[in-house]
Amino acid sequence: MAWVIDGSHSTVQFSVKHLGISTARGVFEKFSGTVDADEQNPTAASVEVQIEAASINTRDEKRDGHLRSPDFFDTDTYPYITFKSTRVEQLDASNGKLYGDLTIKDVTKPVVLNLEFAGLAKSPWGTTSAGFSAETKINRKDWNLGWNVALEAGGWLVGEDVKIAIELELVKVVEQPAEAASA
Repeated sequence: MAWVIDGSHSTVQFSVKHLGISTARGVFEKFSGTVDADEQNPTAASVEVQIEAASINTRDEKRDGHLRSPDFFDTDTYPYITFKSTRVEQLDASNGKLYGDLTIKDVTKPVVLNLEFAGLAKSPWGTTSAGFSAETKINRKDWNLGWNVALEAGGWLVGEDVKIAIELELVKVVEQPAEAASA
């Protein structure tokens, strides 16, 4: 059964340490994706997500411009960040692990997201939605996002570990009967 991401009710956020003392946060504003899931067998699900790297927003235009540059995401050369699942592990009725390949720039590496199912809901317009939260932590250097500045007192300007937090609302795709689709 096919599901699509409802972008107006979903977020892709990240956070990273700044100066070792505070946390800088941001979001990617443009992303899309699909989930193919069997409600009777959640571990058979497959997930594909595409994020527009240039849609990064940290609420600081100068920083966002630097993040779009070749020092970081190089969005002119690599416009998309992608995720493609490889397997799902169900831990209990509402928790699991989503394994997959994350591609940033020209580097693809495996990641594991801790997944929480928030439930199903029917909208007043007759659509069915499913809610999920997912989180993971990656080392940005593993994806060649290594730019940094050493601090005079020791340490680095930008932390290596990036926390990723995702809130997804998926909408079930309604199959059209064959005769209605051809009309």
